Amino acid sequence: MFNVHSYTGTKEENYAMVIKQLKSLVEGESNKIANLSNASALLNQFLDRINWVGFYLFEDEQLVLGPFQGLPACVRIPLGKGVCGTAAEKRETIVVPDVHAFPGHIACDANSRSEIVVPMIKNGKLIGVLDIDSPEKNRFDATDQKYLMQFTECLLQYID
Repeated sequence: MFNVHSYTGTKEENYAMVIKQLKSLVEGESNKIANLSNASALLNQFLDRINWVGFYLFEDEQLVLGPFQGLPACVRIPLGKGVCGTAAEKRETIVVPDVHAFPGHIACDANSRSEIVVPMIKNGKLIGVLDIDSPEKNRFDATDQKYLMQFTECLLQYID
């Protein structure tokens, strides 16, 4: 059974705790959808000031909506399009302080103002992306980037 912990430490300590919680949730489970679902739910309860968190999976040369928390979302995103498609194509994390200033931003939720997208790469193969949106500009910083990349790396150990 999963117990929700209060996150009362520093930002770094809290991220370390959520990564530890992720490992306990996914360890021993081989189903990708189950693990991605629990990972998105965990981030949704951990992160404040967000309005969407989830995964897009690489399939047939495009990103396809996977498990998420939030309002209904765009189902398919071509590589190179929007923040998710660009991060997937470049295979690098992208932090966008103001999505309206990002060329070609795909507005799935009109309330989103900032975004972070972390590509999920395992053994040189693109699996998908972790996408998190916020209704606030400048919501995500270098600490978020560092630890969300670690979160994703941990998760990738348990999915194919």
